[in-house]
Amino acid sequence: MEFTAEIVAFLLAIAFVAGTIDAMAGGGGLLTIPALMAAGVPPVAAIATNKLQSAFGTASACIAYWRGGHLDLRRFAMPAAGAFLGSAAGAFTVQHVDPGFLTAFVPVLLILMAIYFLLAPPMGEMDRHARLGPVGLTAVSAVLGFYDGFFGPGAGSFLTTMMVALAGLGLVRAIANAKFLNFATNVAGLLAMIAGGKVLWMLGLGMAASNIVGNQIGARLAMRFGGRGVRPLLVLMSVALTVKLLSDPANPIWAWLPH
Repeated sequence: MEFTAEIVAFLLAIAFVAGTIDAMAGGGGLLTIPALMAAGVPPVAAIATNKLQSAFGTASACIAYWRGGHLDLRRFAMPAAGAFLGSAAGAFTVQHVDPGFLTAFVPVLLILMAIYFLLAPPMGEMDRHARLGPVGLTAVSAVLGFYDGFFGPGAGSFLTTMMVALAGLGLVRAIANAKFLNFATNVAGLLAMIAGGKVLWMLGLGMAASNIVGNQIGARLAMRFGGRGVRPLLVLMSVALTVKLLSDPANPIWAWLPH
């Protein structure tokens, strides 16, 4: 596909903004996937190209959080492996099953997540008692990984919620280690899309460069301001993603409501 200079510049700018938001709260795909499709990229190729740029950006955020001392690679290596395998299974399954039915349930999950962050007690930087051990966290990570490979929107925010609610992490460390797991799901999904020949390489790599810069800025903002800036953004992105999904008249949830 060929794109004008204006469209390329627009997509690079969107990738930068998405990277900044994604490093702080997740949900960057809410911006990049619609932008790619608006530029004329077919849906599957848009998802594949988004996986490419997001994988680079998430890796960049992981490095920033690791340098800041917020990443615990040893503790979350097993959950990351579970997330990788789950995402690979989801990416394989989506090629054979219509994922449309999931769109009815995702808005409900996102609203519940927004309510959790609104009503939960203030989250400090100190870790608390974990509700699940390594095996339990790996199982949940595999399920969320499957979701990311199969469908995707909100996966980074769901992983952050898991880190806070089940792993007992403070908010910034939760975001940092959620990025580690999200990187694993992105790589697995990207490999599946590469195998299917769906990635637009030149465009995706250009967007990746912008996304890396955005992720670096977002990670530094999260580490500097902590929950004061990140928690409201998590709520905002959850609500924004819900509105985006419910604005689609084809969402199956509308067929279930009384007319």
